Amino acid sequence: MGRKFTIKEIAHQAGLSPATVDRVLYDRAHVRGATRDRVAAALAELEGQYAASALQGRKITLDVLIQAPGRFSSAVQQAFQAELPLMKPATFRARFHLAEVMDETEVIARLRAIARRGTQGIVLKVPATPAIEGCLADLARRGVPVVTYVTDVAAPLRLAYVGMENARAGATAAYLLGRMARGGRVLITLSSQMFQGEDLRRKGFIDHLARHFPDLATTTVSEGFGVNRTTGDIVGRALEEHTDIAHVYSIGGGNAAILDAFAAARRPIAVFAAHDLDRTNRQLLRTGQVSFVIHHDFRQDARRVCLHFSQHYRLIDRDLHLGETEIRIACPLPGFDSTAD
Repeated sequence: MGRKFTIKEIAHQAGLSPATVDRVLYDRAHVRGATRDRVAAALAELEGQYAASALQGRKITLDVLIQAPGRFSSAVQQAFQAELPLMKPATFRARFHLAEVMDETEVIARLRAIARRGTQGIVLKVPATPAIEGCLADLARRGVPVVTYVTDVAAPLRLAYVGMENARAGATAAYLLGRMARGGRVLITLSSQMFQGEDLRRKGFIDHLARHFPDLATTTVSEGFGVNRTTGDIVGRALEEHTDIAHVYSIGGGNAAILDAFAAARRPIAVFAAHDLDRTNRQLLRTGQVSFVIHHDFRQDARRVCLHFSQHYRLIDRDLHLGETEIRIACPLPGFDSTAD
């Protein structure tokens, strides 16, 4: 009859006698409906166990391509390395391609090299330039699944996005900073305007300030790429141009350099809002140099990335809702480390 399971296996799973299972399978008379349901449920359970055992040997290799300062990339890498061994039913492995600065030519070259070598999926944090999106369109046509991380690209070019809802994160930062600030201008720092996620944070921040704290003006600087030297330079120029800057919303990182630039200009920072609870920001929180940090759980993100690829390869139910990344707030007050909706 082409069944995977013997009558004895089905009977054991259903808690029935082999004779009863035989009557159900061969549609004999004098079998109650409830008994037929038990046999059907046992078969479904055995099918699920069979599928899971068949997947135990499945290996999925992901390529993680991130353009970001080393303090961020290393934290993400550690999170993936901690979570991948825990994922089931398949075995996940990752190859990391990390760089602080890449132009779009290098990003495209790396993406093409990854596809040429072969990959089961790409985890991507790079700027959404037209040329890079054109390369991603080509990868999509070739069936290479991409999950974007922290910053997004056009939806048709990727399988899923994992990370905070960036406009909401920006609005959360604006709410907190606005409640803490007493007038003055806010300096918003981006690593690059080409990162879609950063721009959405900036827009969410500015929109909330405009509605609820209209007395707080803003100035945006970018293209420091979160690298200390270039970030410090652009912040220093902004301080020369605007004598009323009193607060900072650092979206793109390089926070130690921002503090150094203010110190060199002999200017105080009343409220300093930052992103990502990396080793630098943890230290700045402990010393009170940063007012609060908007962050999220990198390990939770790593799990969600793997679940998206598991759905893509039909290893788990495609209709399973994978949830959203929580926005968390860390603040240097005793016992304060909460999650904001």
